[in-house]
Amino acid sequence: MAFTFEKLRVWEMDIDLTFEVNILVKKFPSDEKYVLAQQMQRAADPVALNIAAGSTGQSNPEFKKFLGYSIRSGIEVVSCIYTGKKREIINEDDFRILYEFYESLITKLQVLRNSIN
Repeated sequence: MAFTFEKLRVWEMDIDLTFEVNILVKKFPSDEKYVLAQQMQRAADPVALNIAAGSTGQSNPEFKKFLGYSIRSGIEVVSCIYTGKKREIINEDDFRILYEFYESLITKLQVLRNSIN
């Protein structure tokens, strides 16, 4: 592996989660394809992108800042899945699965961020 981020479990977790979000939003009705679906994807993608950008060739304070961006993007996805559930676009099972995965990912990102001096 040539890049630091490729060794980070949180990056790998989010790559998998982004794929799951992509599968879920393809099921959305057409009137949500350009609203909530795009917002979810725009929030999900930067989690891994910021982990990668911050991990390679950056100072520790800079990496921590990028991890903060990742955490905020993950929380935005959680807010989107609540919105989708409320609009009855996301069923209870899909909500629970994504919620639990994002809760775990965000916790791990916070632990990683707090471990960096």
